[in-house]
Amino acid sequence: MMAGSLLWAVDVYGRVFSLSAARGRWRRAADIVLELKRVTGSQQCCWGVGCDHQVYLHVYPSQVPIRHQEETYENQRWNPVDGYTDTLLPTDRWQWTDEFGLNPQPLHSFVLPSANWEWEGDWYVDDESCGRESTETGGWEYAVDFPTTFTKEKKWNSCVRRRRWLRYRRYKALGSWAKVPLDRGRPPPEPFTDISCGGWDMSDSPEKHIYLWAVSQQGKLWFRTGIRQQNPEGTHWEPIQVPREVTQISAGPKDLLWVVLWDGQLLARTGISKDCPKGSSWELVQPPNQKGAVHVAVGISVVWAVTKDNKVWFRRGVNSHNPTGSGWISIGGEMVMLSVGPSDQVWGVGSDDRTVYFRHGVTATEVTGRSWVAVSAQLDGSESTNHSSVRVHSDASVFTGEVTAPSQGSVLGCDDTNIPKPRVPKITSDSFISALVSDRSAPAHDPPSAAHPNVPEENQVTSQESDSSVLSPSSPSDGSETPWSNVDLEEMKASVPSSARSSVATYPIELEHNTVVQEDVPPWAWVTSGGCDINSSSHVDWFSISDPGPLSPSLTPALSAVDTNTQTVRAHEKDASIEKFVRVTRGCMCWWRDWQPHQWEDVSVTLEQVTGAGAQIGDILYLYYTHDQEKKYLYAVIKEVTALVPVFRDSLYTVAVYTPERTKQRCPILLATPSQEDFNTWLSLLNGSCCASRGLGEHPSKQALWAVSCKGDVMVHEPSPSLEAPAQYLPCDLMFWRQVPAHLLSVESNSLGVVWGIAHDHTAWVYTGGNRGPSAQGSENLNQAISDVRSVYIYENQRWNPMTGYTDKGLPTDRYMWSDASGLRACTKDNTIPPSPEWTWVSDWAVDYSVPGGTDKEGWQYSADFHVSFHGYKTMKDFVRRRRWARKCEISLTGPWQKVPPIALTDVTILPCLAQCSLEQVPVWAISEKGDVLCRLGVTASNPAGNSWLHVGTDQPFISICIGGGHQVWAIARDGAVFYRGSVSAHNPAGECWYHIPSPPKQTLKQVSVGRSSVYAVDENSNLWYRQGLTPSYPQGSAWELISSNVYKVSVGPLDQVWIIADKVPGYPSESSGTVCHRLGIKPMQPKGLSWDFGIGGGWEHLSVRGNSVEAQRIAPRSPMPSRTQSQVNGNVVGC
Repeated sequence: MMAGSLLWAVDVYGRVFSLSAARGRWRRAADIVLELKRVTGSQQCCWGVGCDHQVYLHVYPSQVPIRHQEETYENQRWNPVDGYTDTLLPTDRWQWTDEFGLNPQPLHSFVLPSANWEWEGDWYVDDESCGRESTETGGWEYAVDFPTTFTKEKKWNSCVRRRRWLRYRRYKALGSWAKVPLDRGRPPPEPFTDISCGGWDMSDSPEKHIYLWAVSQQGKLWFRTGIRQQNPEGTHWEPIQVPREVTQISAGPKDLLWVVLWDGQLLARTGISKDCPKGSSWELVQPPNQKGAVHVAVGISVVWAVTKDNKVWFRRGVNSHNPTGSGWISIGGEMVMLSVGPSDQVWGVGSDDRTVYFRHGVTATEVTGRSWVAVSAQLDGSESTNHSSVRVHSDASVFTGEVTAPSQGSVLGCDDTNIPKPRVPKITSDSFISALVSDRSAPAHDPPSAAHPNVPEENQVTSQESDSSVLSPSSPSDGSETPWSNVDLEEMKASVPSSARSSVATYPIELEHNTVVQEDVPPWAWVTSGGCDINSSSHVDWFSISDPGPLSPSLTPALSAVDTNTQTVRAHEKDASIEKFVRVTRGCMCWWRDWQPHQWEDVSVTLEQVTGAGAQIGDILYLYYTHDQEKKYLYAVIKEVTALVPVFRDSLYTVAVYTPERTKQRCPILLATPSQEDFNTWLSLLNGSCCASRGLGEHPSKQALWAVSCKGDVMVHEPSPSLEAPAQYLPCDLMFWRQVPAHLLSVESNSLGVVWGIAHDHTAWVYTGGNRGPSAQGSENLNQAISDVRSVYIYENQRWNPMTGYTDKGLPTDRYMWSDASGLRACTKDNTIPPSPEWTWVSDWAVDYSVPGGTDKEGWQYSADFHVSFHGYKTMKDFVRRRRWARKCEISLTGPWQKVPPIALTDVTILPCLAQCSLEQVPVWAISEKGDVLCRLGVTASNPAGNSWLHVGTDQPFISICIGGGHQVWAIARDGAVFYRGSVSAHNPAGECWYHIPSPPKQTLKQVSVGRSSVYAVDENSNLWYRQGLTPSYPQGSAWELISSNVYKVSVGPLDQVWIIADKVPGYPSESSGTVCHRLGIKPMQPKGLSWDFGIGGGWEHLSVRGNSVEAQRIAPRSPMPSRTQSQVNGNVVGC
């Protein structure tokens, strides 16, 4: 706790107490007559509402006095007879006015605003001589006339003059409670019932302005104006329009202000700023439950509430940009009221025991803390502060215990109808003296007897007939010993542990002297922590910590040494199973804003995570920004985030955040950081939150869909049964994709967990994560070093000139002479950098001769113009030429992948099957970089890498291959020819021979994909073709049927589901190519489907759904066709 900070509290009798770290004990206010019902504090002062409904102010003592300067101006005009006199013209200002002459201010009009002020001296002339009248000028200023500028120098035409008079008044009520006077000249406001101060941190200026709000009995809201450091009382009250009656208010240190309405709903004030401290409008907030709210407490960026059933609630998403927040979550414990401190620390008063509690574990990250801790500070025993005081009479034979009932103006009589009346201690034994000197042992309950007439009936003192029970100074039981007697004080609440508040206390008392007795801590009614700032240097020893675990970083370890047997809130134990906690991570990032002109804008980013009951739910990502001097925000619910795609853009580490709505709009949220370390931290945090909100494990399942972006990032999606449901399917834009550590060109998988990948340098990799077999649990499952090498290309362009031949001097409309493949961006050898800082150059620039279309011996390609296709030889009509330069770069990372040497591959395929299939060996086919067809032997679920390659003979090099249900192997040669491999089976994995399949007319196929009973292919013109007529007896089919255009790649799964990478999305021509699409309407009797469902896109290169065999339950029969058995040749995968 910072020096000078205080925790203020009011007990149920209206007495005011303060608690500081220096004293460590509750200290009652010096004014014992003072009775307050509500208090609100800051680090400069504390305000309160008395039981007389008046406002009281306590300004903390300070070595610097509070002085206020009063000033007025004396005005004179010159006339030829008397010179300068007080006689002014009728059109002149008054003789005594303010600086501008608009208001009359004679000296006698200045009076002290209240009895809390005193004058420091008399009026004197301000002539810049430290209060002493100057003998030279007398403090006069001269001018031609009053509206003009005044100067110290007197001139021949100076017809008027003025001088300033000053007087200081000093605030004399420092360190004590003083009543704030009513406004002069204004009708008094209605009696107040609640009060709250805040706003002192809205401005960065050294002088902190405090803004005071109050609620009247009629439910109206008032604002105190003019409060500043030199005028702590303020000037007057102004009414604030409220749509409905208010019952309670809470203001935060900055711009948060909430009120509770009589019907239990809440209002949040918007538009509050240092220039407009009263705000502009109200927004209605629904209460946490149907019972309605009775109390609200706000801080810098938090809002807590208490409902009528005393349950505690926390408001999510509260910020100065979003003062209303986004939703409520339940917090354990039962309280009657709460108070939030300057550092968002939370204090409260328990509903059962009326003890002050502190929310343990609240930090800038853990905003809701972990548990409630009782404040165990005792009352200061230096003075008598016992409301139920014990009187010791030296001349009486019987000692009475008198309990003073609360006055009519106590806190229990002020609108707190929901607060139960505490039980008053009841004396039941024959005497109380021994109870004051015993050591808190259990009392003996004796039969009652006649009561003393001075004691109220409820608090009668009973005595026994024994002579020893009557003590007098003349007949002590032992003249040398102090007499003892027993007293039984009824506990305030039966459920309160004895360690917290005992009903029996024993003290030695000398009869011949009046004695002041230490009292127990009273039941509390209100607490305010606005002036109590707990920080890391705090040394506080009055917390009762029942949990010896680690404390908040804001609290010192000394707190854990407190007795662990003291009480905590019992409701927290009951609700521990359902209590939730909020963790907040804040940072600054750059955001690619949505409106024109698009540009990077600095924003504050907050990730709010909710944990509790063993699960993580409801995380939200907030972005706060300012546009046109107006605070705004946008947010994304983490459970609705569909992908986090890392990119490198404008030399910034960027992540694209996709949601279903953003996917439809083709406009993801782009967030960037200049630091790779910050980017990795945020990306890991967001990925963890997304996976935890969906209950996903560390590794993908065997049924996962795999995809690769154009940047080489590997993404996976965990399918659900609704993904391929024929009636109610899961839309593509709702699919969640997460990243797997790797950098590849393509990935293929099946439902047995076998996953192969090919890198850009054509190295084959096998995924070993997720404990996919007994051997994978050893060293193979550990992350290994992964590397990938890819080439960066630029183009050198030239145009032919009749005088000089081919030169780098092009036409004004030509592309850049050094450019990328499109020619729209200038790319030279010097300014071209690797794809991201994770890549490093491993070679120099060199001419690339392996360009499609061929080159001449120098690497040039020729064409009639740049937008026409190029070829590798020169003709008479070729006026432009280009050649491609390549430079290799390498990336290194770690992941659960195993390298499969030594053959470089360009394509790989794995047999798709149902999850319940059991295969001795999993067929894996591949194509080498040279175009050879290979078959991998020894591949199993426990050994996904296999043992060796088996070469399958071909007449020409191949570019694409795929194996489907029933071991159907289809392949495409480099010239576009289609082939089918016959007689492939589990016993004959390589098959017998190739059968040539006619290609679609005038089309060259480039990729093929085979499912359970269907075959699809993609040609070089991005057309998708379906093979008709496939039957078990004639697996080659009969003809090709065009299904769609705009297709880059296709993947057919074990359920014959069809997914593609679309080239473009209709209606979004500016989006980069590569969008995930799902074919809808595919059924056994409708294998071609009906339409496309577009999902996430823009830069996706490859997709594999061949591991997804999660099939939705079918009510109707799956197919009228009879089921096929495993013995059928070329049967489908159902027979596996």
